[in-house]
Amino acid sequence: MLSTKTAVLAEGLCKSFGETRALDGFDLMVPEATVCGLLGPNGAGKTTAVRILSTLLEADGGRAEVAGYDVARQPAEVRRRIGLTGQSAAVDDILTGRRNLEMFCRLFHLGAAAARRRSGELLEQFGLEEAADRPVKQYSGGMRRRLDLAAGLILAPKVLFLDEPTTGLDPRNRREMWTAVRRLVAGGTTVLLTTQYLEEADQLADRIAVIDTGKVIAEGTPAHLKSAVGGDQLDVVLRDGDRMAEATGIVARVTGARPETDPETQRISAPAPDRVAVLTEVMRALDDEGMAVADVALRGPTLDDVFLRLTGHRTEEEAAA
Repeated sequence: MLSTKTAVLAEGLCKSFGETRALDGFDLMVPEATVCGLLGPNGAGKTTAVRILSTLLEADGGRAEVAGYDVARQPAEVRRRIGLTGQSAAVDDILTGRRNLEMFCRLFHLGAAAARRRSGELLEQFGLEEAADRPVKQYSGGMRRRLDLAAGLILAPKVLFLDEPTTGLDPRNRREMWTAVRRLVAGGTTVLLTTQYLEEADQLADRIAVIDTGKVIAEGTPAHLKSAVGGDQLDVVLRDGDRMAEATGIVARVTGARPETDPETQRISAPAPDRVAVLTEVMRALDDEGMAVADVALRGPTLDDVFLRLTGHRTEEEAAA
């Protein structure tokens, strides 16, 4: 059995679907009452890992324990201690929010009185009291997601798996979900979160694991991962994209580094260890050559920089943008 300080453990998990190797030696350790963000490109194995850890899929190799129980040998014990919210809401549109929760409570073998009591508690916890007796088809996307999350918490799970829980939500509803997750963790729940939103991982996660080609390739706190990428960055956006190559050469000469370029946005990015000195010299050199700048900024490293450095491309969110 696991140490009481460890909620999720995976060692060498492997899973293949035909010729496709979804997991290839996946390792992970999540302490109790923390949020672990699992990041990776599309097809990296995030959802496969969650499905194995939540007993919905059998691994081909390796081992895993959740809430102190072996996922393969003690799946029933694991299921009693976990909650799972997938990428789309699993609630009934015709029923009211209250009736949805009462139905889920009865499926968890709660009596009628206990089901009513627990449903009322969850409606209050997730700010859905005023809408409790309205059909779910009248709910906003954010309200539906909160109701779906509430349904996954009927028995106050020790471990909660959230597989891209805020996909499709607007920024306000996304932040409401973040608040709900923080309350759960403060109450002792451990959360394993997969997300395509790097801001979400930065806001919520105590630790982040980056997965690519079926294995964890980097792990640490958001601050640690960002510091590993490097220091501040200089971003320059030109008005005239035809002079990108010339401007890139100037930025490379001043910074002594190989800049990254984005022809579509006409942006040039390079490390700026001396911050203001580098900014001043680059701007002076561009001005001397008659190159107009549309925008310039100094910024610290972001999780997107981490993601790009580790996986070779940006997240689905950045690619869509």
